[in-house]
Amino acid sequence: MKHSIEVNGIKLYAFHGCLEEEGLIGGNYVVDISLTTNFQLAAETDTLENTIDYVIVNQIVKEEMAIRSKLIEHVGHRILIRLKNTLNNMHAVKIKITKICPPINGDVQNVAIIIEETIKKV
Repeated sequence: MKHSIEVNGIKLYAFHGCLEEEGLIGGNYVVDISLTTNFQLAAETDTLENTIDYVIVNQIVKEEMAIRSKLIEHVGHRILIRLKNTLNNMHAVKIKITKICPPINGDVQNVAIIIEETIKKV
């Protein structure tokens, strides 16, 4: 069976970017995480240990976003590694990091990166 857990709209203020000013001033980000799993046992037993705890997902995102990187691609990769090393019953993951109002000398609402990876076959 295939189930999904999503933790969407994680709003953060972080200091990522290639420009020196971005490291000083920072900017707004939104992170969305989608996890494919099987939570049938949790649904039957009403037990948190049998599913993915989205509090842990949120904490991983917050901790990794707090570490400055030049590229949000790098931050996304770190989040992916942490999720893979922490969550046992994750079959696939999709990570989207959106940088709001990027300083790219144009009228751009946001830029985003998306990482999708299958961990184990469902």
